[in-house]
Amino acid sequence: MSHSHSHAPGQPSHSHGPPPPNMQQQQQQQQQKAVMPPADPVMQAVIEASFIPVDIALGPPENVAALCEEHKRDKCTECDVDFSNLNRISWLLHMNPNLRCPPPPQMVTQKLSQAVTQVKEEGNTLFKTGQHPQAIARYAMALQIASQRPPWEASALARDEYSTVLSNRSAAYYEAGDYINALVDAEAVIQVKKPWSKGYFRKAKALLQLHSYQEAKETLELGLSFEAENQEMLSLLAVAEGHLRSSDEKAVSRVSS
Repeated sequence: MSHSHSHAPGQPSHSHGPPPPNMQQQQQQQQQKAVMPPADPVMQAVIEASFIPVDIALGPPENVAALCEEHKRDKCTECDVDFSNLNRISWLLHMNPNLRCPPPPQMVTQKLSQAVTQVKEEGNTLFKTGQHPQAIARYAMALQIASQRPPWEASALARDEYSTVLSNRSAAYYEAGDYINALVDAEAVIQVKKPWSKGYFRKAKALLQLHSYQEAKETLELGLSFEAENQEMLSLLAVAEGHLRSSDEKAVSRVSS
């Protein structure tokens, strides 16, 4: 509660309550000016030079989505526009009104990272005990949690999470005898994190079980171009080459007979 009182002689009386609204606004403006850095003139010039005006329509919810004006789509090949990433950020800001703007990319949602790690480790424990269907379910949940990461966070973090969990799920599918899904997940690992040798190893293992020996050999050779001394892939390459030699010998034998 605001109140006024007098101090000792020579000291003026004053109020101990909150400042008037006008004074609060002035203080907020001063604070904003203090934290707002000046615009980089070079970067500003680059932005202005590359800026192309685009006509848009606003869509639900509550006009926070950008759509192409003609077809009312957030991704339209005919209009050559793609607002899907922009709309995702807009939707997240709309759903979180206390978040005034996206934080810097180095900011990480720690609770989400912990949740991904915890569920992934639960899957790893189930995998080690031979409970492969249950492990697959936990890995699927870990991927679902990871997909909730805000788009302004560093993409490398999301790639690491996705590639690791997909690789583990590919291994679980393989041990469960589902080589098709093991192959699909391994291919996804390669798409998400191309230089990582584990994706090629997982893909080649599944291909060998599907008797695609030549493709397995080519996959391993590509993986070895990123990690030439990987012993797992070198051993598997020898297996693939052995299958190919055996197939060639059988083919020659049939021709001779």
